[in-house]
Amino acid sequence: MHTLPYDGLALGALDEQLLQPGMKGLPITEPLRQGALGVQGWNVLHADTSFPVAVLKTSALRHNLDWMRRFCERYGVTLAPHGKTTMSPQLFGAQLANGAWGITLANVTQLQVAHRFGVRRVLLANQLVAPSDIRSLLALLRGDPDFDCIVLADSLAGVARLAEAVALHPLIRPLPVLVELGLSGQRAGCRSPEAALTVARAIAGAPGLQLAGFEGYEGLLVSDDRGADLAHVDAFLAQLVALVRSADDEGLFVGAEILLSAGGSAYFDLVARGFAAVPGLSRPVRAVLRSGCYLTSDHGTYERMIGELNARETESDGLRPALEVWSMVQSRPEPTLAILTMGKRDASYDADLPTPLLYHRPGPGTPHALPAGCRIDKLNDQHAYLRLPDGHPLCTELAVGDLVGCGISHPCTTFDKWPLLLAVDDDYHVRGAYNTFF
Repeated sequence: MHTLPYDGLALGALDEQLLQPGMKGLPITEPLRQGALGVQGWNVLHADTSFPVAVLKTSALRHNLDWMRRFCERYGVTLAPHGKTTMSPQLFGAQLANGAWGITLANVTQLQVAHRFGVRRVLLANQLVAPSDIRSLLALLRGDPDFDCIVLADSLAGVARLAEAVALHPLIRPLPVLVELGLSGQRAGCRSPEAALTVARAIAGAPGLQLAGFEGYEGLLVSDDRGADLAHVDAFLAQLVALVRSADDEGLFVGAEILLSAGGSAYFDLVARGFAAVPGLSRPVRAVLRSGCYLTSDHGTYERMIGELNARETESDGLRPALEVWSMVQSRPEPTLAILTMGKRDASYDADLPTPLLYHRPGPGTPHALPAGCRIDKLNDQHAYLRLPDGHPLCTELAVGDLVGCGISHPCTTFDKWPLLLAVDDDYHVRGAYNTFF
């Protein structure tokens, strides 16, 4: 049962598959067809599911999809959202149906998953260096010449590896390659514009390869000095634009358009403004944003970043958190401590611990907001330590068997803990499911 548009991706097999007892979050004791999940009448607040359970609120997903589509239209930029955030074919389909140009991915195995379900264009946002991975990509491109894949390079050695593989396994069309510009002391990418131009010339001169453009990742520019961060982001984007101009002046581009890509989930508004118009070149520039976390946002790192973005955009109704993890109180060993049935196996903890949001006694009714001062201060593999404000009535009212809903920080590392997340409406009725492939 599809709760979102899916752009015609090949998702039928997911609805037809039999889910087996032992699937996280499901209360089943015998196999159940996935497409029948939405007609079981389950409600998370009634404790009809197993716990913990990860849910995605459909109304927030729809809002965020529409918000990002309007944002891209306003600035005239293209979206290729980073699929490694969710690795969910149903969510890929929803993003493509809402105007995404393609899907960004991090490695060849992710690319193979996307291709299997019908994604037709992928930006591979890492250097492709393993011989087996290069061979796998080239085999896929030879078997499906209409599939588009753009790869990265940041060194002459990387260009040589690609060129040698294409020479051994020729393609119908040249393999498009973006040069990655990096940041000093950070992860991959050329460390200077001069080095990036050297790599660009090597790509342009390599048989079987084609210089597609330049890209970078500005999301690493985060410090306690937010004003300086914004200035550094703008300067980095200006370097990318200048590289495109220099390469165009040298006649290194031969394709129909030039790709210029950046835009994680923290500063994509700055990227959109920085790339919105690059006039005076030999061919059109396609500015490609790669934000992936916009789709679900979160209740932590990205909520703060999106709050800053909303202020810059004077946006009153920005992106909404869609992802929650619900668990049950399994122990009340001390007045100010509740132990929950979730832990590191279930929720992100690499960028802030989960944020306790709501509590509910199973049954009809609306969940209550947890009071200020409630916090999760520790996670074990399967336990969360929920601290309650000393003296608050909740210290005596919260009971074993009550439900607690948590927001998370950094959705990427919650999605990878769940092979299946439940789609719920605003009343937490289960309407379907989203699969992940990590």
